[in-house]
Order: sequence, then C-alpha cells, then structure tokens
Amino acid sequence: MSQVLDMAAIAALVGDPARANILVALLDGRALTASELAYAAHVTPQTASGHLSKLTRANLIVPAQQGRHRYFKLAGRHVAAMLESISQVAAIAPPRLRPIRIDETMRRARMCYDHIAGQLGVVLADALREHGHVAFADDGGVVTPSGEAFFAKLGLDLSGARQNRRVFCRPCIDWSERRAHLAGAVGAALADRLMGLRWIARKRDTRALTITPIGWSKIEQTFGCSLHDHTVHARPALRVVAS
Repeated sequence: MSQVLDMAAIAALVGDPARANILVALLDGRALTASELAYAAHVTPQTASGHLSKLTRANLIVPAQQGRHRYFKLAGRHVAAMLESISQVAAIAPPRLRPIRIDETMRRARMCYDHIAGQLGVVLADALREHGHVAFADDGGVVTPSGEAFFAKLGLDLSGARQNRRVFCRPCIDWSERRAHLAGAVGAALADRLMGLRWIARKRDTRALTITPIGWSKIEQTFGCSLHDHTVHARPALRVVAS
C-alpha cells in the first residue's frame, strides 16, 4: 500500500502543469536557474520557489550552487526516462487529453536528456541499424564490430562509454515519432561528438536542436541517410571532417 501511495504522490507532483513545465525544461540535461524555470513554468519567482522545493524534496530535481547562482537539474536519467514514458502515453491518449501539438522544431530534432531524439534521432538510429552498426532488441542493444569501426572513424571513443555505469547501448522509443532512437552511453557519446563537430547545435531556451549548414551534408554523407525524406539510402564511403 505504501508503494502505491508513493507512486500517487510522485504522479501528483508531475501532474501539476507548472511543475511539469519545470521538469520538461530540464529534460535536455542542462541545469537552469530558478528564474529561468519560473519563466518556463509561466509562474512568478515566488510560486516557482515553492514548486522547486517540492520537486527537490521528492528527489526529482537536485540543486547546485555556483557562485551567487543556484541551479537546478534533474536528479538523474531515471527521472528523464519517467518523463519520456509519460509523454509516450500522452501521445496516444484520447483526444481530450492530448497535449498541444509539438512544435515542428522540437519534432525535427531535440535532446532527450543527453541523447538525440525527434526525427533526427530516429533517422540516425535507422541508418545505424540498416548498415549493421547497431542492433536493437526488446531488452537492449549492441554495437557490432562494424559499428566499432564506424564510431572510431567518427572520432568517438567507446572505451569511456563502456566504463560508464549506465546501460551501454539501448533503444529509446521516441514519443513524437513512435519509433526508436539511440540511447544509453553510446547515444550520449554520439550526441556529444556531433555537437563537437558542430554538425548540430543546441537552441537557446529550448530542448530543440539545430542541424547546422555543414551538418546537413556531413550527416547524410557519414551516416548514409537522407534528412529530407527520412529514409536510408545506399551506404557511401565514410567522410568526416574534424572541427
């Protein structure tokens, strides 16, 4: 019974629109100030302070002090996974419960905590699977020998990802596309690498990502995919230009 009550308490916290906005604003893995979160939640700073206290006490977010500023971030990937799961259920809810249609920039490409989601994330995952670089199963995923070589040429060292205590490679069902994108330590490392190459970039005050002008051609050439029609085409030679 106590477990049910605890679950209901968490659901009630997330169910408040202002607190839901705060949690979603932190879903890209960044830490934000109380003022920034008040703006995201469309509430006053005083009201936001109360919401932040409740979320902190429930271990859904954690504060961090840096100089005179106090930041907040999600307590971990498990909280991000919970929020994404709720979004997946909300996406197939009856019409009266459906959220406002997702912004097209968010649908095109966004951060799902620390990995790439949206159409871009799904296209990349499809390309990696089509070319035999990764394989997904219901309970996880693997990077194949050809995938090891592919990621090495991309300049992505997977040894560090393997030493991470988190799941190495796994599919994550994209709530807007209803198909899998790449998550786990490999997904996070890939996102970091593409941002390091400046093929993608974060957009300010949002989880949305921008595919840079050079990124369009480089991603298509490297991954053997089309970003225009979201289909995988014949595999070309790998071409990577360091930033």
